Amino acid sequence: MSHPATTVVQTYDPTPGTPRLRLPPGACDSHVHVFGPAAEFAFAPQRSFTPADAGKATLFALHRQLGISRCVIVQSACHGFDNAVVEDAIAAGGGNYLGVALVPHTVAPRELRRLAGAGMRGVRFNFMRHLASAASVDDVLALTPHLADAGMHLQVHFESSLVHTLGPRLAGSAVPVVIDHMGRVDATLGAGHADFAALERLLDNPLFHVKVSGIDRIDATPPYAHGIRLARRLLERAPERCLWGTDWPHPNHTHVPDDGRLVDALAGIAPTPSLQQALLVDNPERLYRFSQGIAG
Repeated sequence: MSHPATTVVQTYDPTPGTPRLRLPPGACDSHVHVFGPAAEFAFAPQRSFTPADAGKATLFALHRQLGISRCVIVQSACHGFDNAVVEDAIAAGGGNYLGVALVPHTVAPRELRRLAGAGMRGVRFNFMRHLASAASVDDVLALTPHLADAGMHLQVHFESSLVHTLGPRLAGSAVPVVIDHMGRVDATLGAGHADFAALERLLDNPLFHVKVSGIDRIDATPPYAHGIRLARRLLERAPERCLWGTDWPHPNHTHVPDDGRLVDALAGIAPTPSLQQALLVDNPERLYRFSQGIAG
């Protein structure tokens, strides 16, 4: 019998629908991953699962189909701290693909500068049960002055209940803080739930940004009406500090969503051309600095 960590898991729909919504020029998918190909980029021995290959060529083809021209690739825990797979995809992306790295909290400033030169604009720390982290919030905060020196921001992924304790602590970061997937709240509980209310309050602090990705993670039932409703509310509250992404290829999920449907959901999240321009073009350009390119 196969070990759960070595059983290959298909995490994306190989034939997604083509969206009806036309995205503005320069639209950015601010949250994806790349997996392998395993023959070229080995998975970390301590990984919790083994995904089917979802490499850069598949990602680039998806973006052509969806009408997306810019992207931020987030290093996946299944590749561990070896960010080579993302660096390779950035190098092949013609300046339109940037990244967010995974690093230990003990990372050397010199390595942060190297990663920044390779197109990494931030580092991510996970506070999720399925993605165990050896770093405490104190460790992460201590790293943020070095992130500032490297021109990088902090990205965090946490269980929704942690918003009450992590949120106030992260306000002490020396760099902008990007919260993944709407803080992983349960959208079916509505905007009045304490976790979502705390997330909204964090956005009153200009240090915080939030990814209104993962409508399909916080609301497991298509067409994700609960998730869309909360994403729209966050965008209306902080229109200049929200980002969007498909989260392709959807690891550790309850189901495999249709990426074309996720794009079409933007009509409900950002119902006006000005909101779509802010969410998909202006905000990612400001935070990720695509126009500055990649060093070297």
